[in-house]
Amino acid sequence: MGTVKTFRLLSLAIGLSAMSWQGVGAEQPVPKLEIIQQQIDAGEFTASKVLIEQLLASAHSLSPEQYDAFAFELERMGRIERDFPYDFSALLKNVRRYIPQATEQDVQAWLAQNVIESMLIDGEMRYFKSSGYNLMHLSTAALARHKEVNPQASYDKPDPLYQVHPHHSDVLSGKDMPVRFEIEYKLTVNADAIPAGELLKAWLPYPKPIEGRQYNIELVSSAPDVVSLAPADTAQRTAYFEAPAKAGEKTEFSIRYRYTAKAWHQPIEPEKVVPLTQPEMYQDYLAERLPHIQFSDELRQLSARIVGDETNPYRIAQKLFAWVDTIPWATAREYSTIRNLSEYAATTGHADCGQQTMLLMTLLRMNGIPSRWESGWEFSDSDFDTMHDWGQFYLAPYGWLPMDVTHGVLNSDQPELAWFYLGGIDAYRLIFNSDYSQPFVPQKQHFRSETLDSQRGEVEWRGGNLYFDQWRYSMNWRVIE
Repeated sequence: MGTVKTFRLLSLAIGLSAMSWQGVGAEQPVPKLEIIQQQIDAGEFTASKVLIEQLLASAHSLSPEQYDAFAFELERMGRIERDFPYDFSALLKNVRRYIPQATEQDVQAWLAQNVIESMLIDGEMRYFKSSGYNLMHLSTAALARHKEVNPQASYDKPDPLYQVHPHHSDVLSGKDMPVRFEIEYKLTVNADAIPAGELLKAWLPYPKPIEGRQYNIELVSSAPDVVSLAPADTAQRTAYFEAPAKAGEKTEFSIRYRYTAKAWHQPIEPEKVVPLTQPEMYQDYLAERLPHIQFSDELRQLSARIVGDETNPYRIAQKLFAWVDTIPWATAREYSTIRNLSEYAATTGHADCGQQTMLLMTLLRMNGIPSRWESGWEFSDSDFDTMHDWGQFYLAPYGWLPMDVTHGVLNSDQPELAWFYLGGIDAYRLIFNSDYSQPFVPQKQHFRSETLDSQRGEVEWRGGNLYFDQWRYSMNWRVIE
């Protein structure tokens, strides 16, 4: 921990302590949130916690917005500590689950190569809980050593649709058929997570109607009964439940529904693509949207290097899509612990689907191409399923088109197959969200566990939010037509 920074923070905390003893008046200044965030980002958690707890104890000196902002920084530190639980010894054990003969020197070398994610917290280096697993994705040398003891191991993306697939050809030729799915989703709260008799409130993600792509949505059953379904046009659609907690018992919320999904593909002729004639109509999808869509100087320079002197909007989109696709995939930290997802994806050396999508959205907007978020789950014609994020971009005269940069540029000599996911999408999707970080209906009263996306669900009670470690979820799906 830096001596000067620590002294400054502790001095401020002591000063606030004195203020609280004397009674904090309106004339006493409240520290700027940005300064405290900088100290947290520098890893000074203990001193920051002292400071924030003093501020919250003097709540009458804070506006409601200030109180929530400082309280979330306290919450955020706890979430980071859950994501980075390992010291070096525990990290070595985690890596040895995959490479039993790994040495301390091996791990130090991988750290130097930036293929193990770390964070300095209170002067001690801490390591990401999925470090060993991510190492298999980020280091070919480490994966080769893993295969020496597990020859059948594969860490390629298992979904068949990440490669050229007959479904893609069917979509391009117009031979694809709609697919009807049945989903059973369960969210189970741990026993005694809250006092018996208190009311649990749960929001389970629920599909949105999307013209031409997702329709005929049918609620089949639920337990307990759904209190309310959010309106169809809600940006992050959910089914809302309530149930009292019982001593010593888990509380389960389950829902079963059906929907029909259809693939979408728009053939694009680059010479027909033109710049927007009325960009003001798409301003919400062209502008910065802090904190995750920021037109920083670093991203402007990156964009200029990728785009060069290209002026055709579709060709620009292709260049940006292909570049973001080169970022290696790795499982992600919780999004609520990351201040700026697009910056994280551009600078960390790896990214997951949501981080890649946010970076691509940002770069597109910087080049005058409207972009927006879409997310839910993805499946395949096998047994694959996962939470997933992708997006849409706007090209004149074609309109809004799907894009999935995590599927990326497919390995094909046929351009229409190679670029399938820039202007097209497969049928094996379940769409909950048409935007990110949007309020639920009814709204949550406490912090969300996932502040950006809505794919697993959310739970709270009058005493606060229940984080992911206090409940479990399961998704079961089948094709019924």
